[in-house]
Amino acid sequence: MTLSALVVGGASALLGAATVSSVVLGATASLIAVVQLARMIRRIRSGSWGLDVLAIVAITSTVILGDVWAAAIVALMLTGGQALEDFASTRARRELTALLATAPSFAHRLRDDGTVDEVEVADIGIGDILLVHPGEVVPVDGELLSATVEVDESSLTGESLPVTRTRGASLLSGTVNGQLGATIRATATVAGSQYHQIVQLVESAADSKAPFVRLADRYAVPFTVFALVLGGLAWALSGDPVRFAEVLVVATPCPLLIAAPVAFIAGMSRAARNGVIVKSGGTLEQLSRVRTIAFDKTGTLTRGAPVVDRVECAANRGEDEVLAIAGAVELGSTHVLAEAVVDAAAARLGPSARLPRAHDVSELPGRGVSAIVGTERIEVGKAAVGTALPDHFAALVPGEMAIFVTADGALIGRIVLRDGVRDEAADVVSQVRGLGVQRLVMVTGDAQGTAAHVAAAVGVPEVHAGLLPAEKVVVIAGIADRPVVMVGDGVNDAPVLAAADVGVALGARGATAASQAADVVILVDDLRRVVSVMRIARRAVRVARQSIGIGIGLSVALMLVATWGVLPAIIGATLQEVIDVITILNSLRAHRPPRHSDEA
Repeated sequence: MTLSALVVGGASALLGAATVSSVVLGATASLIAVVQLARMIRRIRSGSWGLDVLAIVAITSTVILGDVWAAAIVALMLTGGQALEDFASTRARRELTALLATAPSFAHRLRDDGTVDEVEVADIGIGDILLVHPGEVVPVDGELLSATVEVDESSLTGESLPVTRTRGASLLSGTVNGQLGATIRATATVAGSQYHQIVQLVESAADSKAPFVRLADRYAVPFTVFALVLGGLAWALSGDPVRFAEVLVVATPCPLLIAAPVAFIAGMSRAARNGVIVKSGGTLEQLSRVRTIAFDKTGTLTRGAPVVDRVECAANRGEDEVLAIAGAVELGSTHVLAEAVVDAAAARLGPSARLPRAHDVSELPGRGVSAIVGTERIEVGKAAVGTALPDHFAALVPGEMAIFVTADGALIGRIVLRDGVRDEAADVVSQVRGLGVQRLVMVTGDAQGTAAHVAAAVGVPEVHAGLLPAEKVVVIAGIADRPVVMVGDGVNDAPVLAAADVGVALGARGATAASQAADVVILVDDLRRVVSVMRIARRAVRVARQSIGIGIGLSVALMLVATWGVLPAIIGATLQEVIDVITILNSLRAHRPPRHSDEA
């Protein structure tokens, strides 16, 4: 609107319609001043003091004194700076479409006559008997009526390995059923179930974040007081109110309003080139002064998928032979652990074509897979009850699980799997310490033993394990050393990512809900980008402060000149635009990496 007014006012002046030009420019500048005054009053009532007061006084005084061109230029600088800040800093409210899209919308309800109806999850009542087919998501919290099932609870607890549940156990909504159909009795409606509560947690956690003070506002009070006192002094000594307007025109804090947003935009652009999306300029400023970093375990410090850790042999069999036989059988299986076994066999022995040939493959519900390999009947899966293990088989540590390989009923080996620690995790923990982070924490839904083992391997000293999403939020809220960064990837991390001062989501392999709840999304599966974005944020804030300092210094120099009455308002406003250009060019340095790596 301001640009349009300047165009119309300029065209009118060129055509000789000076009155029209004055009315258009004066009215537009006055309207901008009124709108900004209303915004300023709302901010003051909310406890936030900004730089807008100087611009409002400058616009008002120049309009009163009839210098409408100076008023319009000041209005342009003010609205232009705010537009840049909106583009760089305004955070849209996080949508929960990903959470809602992955939640089941229908369920299979078993009627008294044995027939099955497909009903909407909203129509499920407590006590309803539900059928959950293989691979389906449990629609509401319930009690398991089937003898045994194997389920994936990773979206809720972060545990990447399948979990076996037996009759009478509780199954939470959001859990993914395994290969066997399950019958459950609903113990909660959809509104009272775990998955729906996660949605509510994300909403409430985002709303409960402490208000953030933008960088430029920290200079607002002293700069405003100085400018008003200097302008009033010039008026008092000269007796000319024009001096007051001339001082305030060059005191208009556009370098403060523009410098930080431009530096943050440049920093956000640089982060994007490095595969990291930063959603606001305020996030960059928070990242530049982090004191605590909390990590999720599964998928963040670990790979988030089971891998073969070791192969233990019996009956005079070799490791390669046991792994090859198991890989051949699992090649046709849909079990969640089958891919890990096949990948390990292919990596050790070569492509799948070199694996033994398996035929007559069949799934053994609740037990594993069976096939003929050579002349032997091979079974890969759980050990039969009472199976004696050789003495040289090591005891499983927390976080490990085993699948057994038998030939014609005799045990020939055991394959141990675990969720392996990321190769770069320990180095990332070391580097963030080097950046001045004072406290490192792990918050996870996994078991204490598993979490402690991973934490010790990567160097995280503080562990909070066995937590549900709501409990993670409580832990993060209770940390005094702030700002707090939370790094996670799963649906169960979405509430705590929203509650942290800065939520960082590993979006390449994690849940979309986590990415939407986070302030920073890492688009590549590389934990080292956490360190990269912290360095980028530090440089962006450093450059922004430099630009603010340059802008304030030049503005003060012009203000001192204006006090002597030798700087007309229109010239002062034009020189302010020159200062804006200087600060913008300096702020754009944040788009480039520093010349020396230790500067970041």
